[in-house]
Amino acid sequence: MKNAVIYVHGKDGSSNEANHYKQFFNDNYEVIGFDYKSKFPWQAKEEFQKYFDFVVIKYNDILLIGNSIGAYFSMISLSGKQIKKAMFISPIVDMENVILNMMKWENVSEEELEAKKIINTSFGESLLWEYLSYVRKNSIIWDIPTSILYGEKDDITSLKAMNNFANKINADLTILENGEHWFHTEEQISFLDSWFEKSICNNAD
Repeated sequence: MKNAVIYVHGKDGSSNEANHYKQFFNDNYEVIGFDYKSKFPWQAKEEFQKYFDFVVIKYNDILLIGNSIGAYFSMISLSGKQIKKAMFISPIVDMENVILNMMKWENVSEEELEAKKIINTSFGESLLWEYLSYVRKNSIIWDIPTSILYGEKDDITSLKAMNNFANKINADLTILENGEHWFHTEEQISFLDSWFEKSICNNAD
């Protein structure tokens, strides 16, 4: 049987992004973009587990690439799966803080959110009491060997939070100076490719 590389995109991303990573693998690996539909972590837990249970029986080793919230959904859902190694690009590692920051921007209190259950913001996001409650009750537990790529100027996750998380799960953390949450410029993509090749391909003999 072949091995598989599963790519999990971020918000508004596409499973087609997986094609970028095919250049790093030989014919023993099939690179697959996971076109998930979940919007919330409780949905993702069910969808991701069902998908990976189906994939695992078809391949030997499974490598995982997760981007942004795709990495968060993966960690919430897949900690018990047979994944050889994970590579996370700008992972969201403190979702509670992300939600609390959005509440501050919109001047929404916890009491107001609990009472209204859902509040649509001026910047296009919806605040849900159910979401905040869920992330507080379901912290990330992740013991799969992991490498993380992080942009120094990530506006979603602070450097302190990323460092603390990487230390907590014993992950290799690489920081791009002046890098952003979204790796999209030519320089950033080049850095990502170098990081990826060094970190993943050494595990894909």
